[in-house]
Amino acid sequence: MKIKHSLKFKFICLAAFALTALPTMSQSTKPVLVALNKAEASLSIIDPATMKVTGKVTTGLGPHEVVLSADGKIAYVANYGDGPSPGSSLSVIDVTTAKELRRVDLLPLIRPHGIQLIGGKLYFTAESSRAIARYDPAANKVDWFMGSGQNGTHMIAGTADQKKFYTANIGSDSVTAFEFQNVPPAAGPSKITHIPVGKQPEAIDLSPDGKEVWTGLNAEGMAEIVDTATYKSVAKVNIGGRPYRVKFTPNGKHVICTMIASKELLVVDAVTRKEVRRMKLEGVPLGIVFSNDGKTAFITMVEPDAILKIDLEKMEIKGRAEAGKGPDGIAVSGY
Repeated sequence: MKIKHSLKFKFICLAAFALTALPTMSQSTKPVLVALNKAEASLSIIDPATMKVTGKVTTGLGPHEVVLSADGKIAYVANYGDGPSPGSSLSVIDVTTAKELRRVDLLPLIRPHGIQLIGGKLYFTAESSRAIARYDPAANKVDWFMGSGQNGTHMIAGTADQKKFYTANIGSDSVTAFEFQNVPPAAGPSKITHIPVGKQPEAIDLSPDGKEVWTGLNAEGMAEIVDTATYKSVAKVNIGGRPYRVKFTPNGKHVICTMIASKELLVVDAVTRKEVRRMKLEGVPLGIVFSNDGKTAFITMVEPDAILKIDLEKMEIKGRAEAGKGPDGIAVSGY
């Protein structure tokens, strides 16, 4: 009797374990990397483990920036356009089937660029419209937008609670801070602050703890740091050239800069603000994203065109994909 009871107890425990494990297994996502090819108006789908290109999807003209849904199944692309033809749309792409689900008309908003997906809502800049806006994927509509009052509102960085956003404004030499008491558009912003910075700020990122904004100064070869408590510039870091992108590692310890002129990857200590190391590349590095643990970086590169997988601890290239012409915006999920 004791043996039968023991076996019955074990069976119940195993069954309970299996039932609790099922949701976790069903919610697991397949790792995916996507990169935009500006010169051919397409998005490439890549396996981040093997760096094998598994698909390609046509986008709008001049796709510049891309983000992935939390499960990696949907990609949102900002179709910026080219020089003579300004873009005014978003491409919503099913990554699993490699198909564009819809192209969202953003008019009167023109030249969408920097984008972030926060709380299921897509926040983006409209550079020529001097604005930031929000697209609701569930309702399939732009449900909110607001003018920045600045020229060249290019990139955007927002907090996880959707209550603070920062834009780099290339033409106005400023960073704009939008602060809300509630998630917009409720009651509008409680505070908008234009923060003077150096010449031609483009790259921008917010530290994981929300205390600092770093922006790259195209015309000064520096990164400038803004204190988010005082909304004042507190330091400039001489990095010896134009940083196309300035990105915090997930743990906030380092800032990685993709350096155009010198064709280098630059690592800066976020606390001491000192250079840690540089890595020479064969081409010009542009976009950058990190694996979840921050140990791997995926870089888009032109001249020659490629996507690089880089071990940041060893500063070694661990993989490469030739995915399309003029790769720039890049995003990764589940890796």
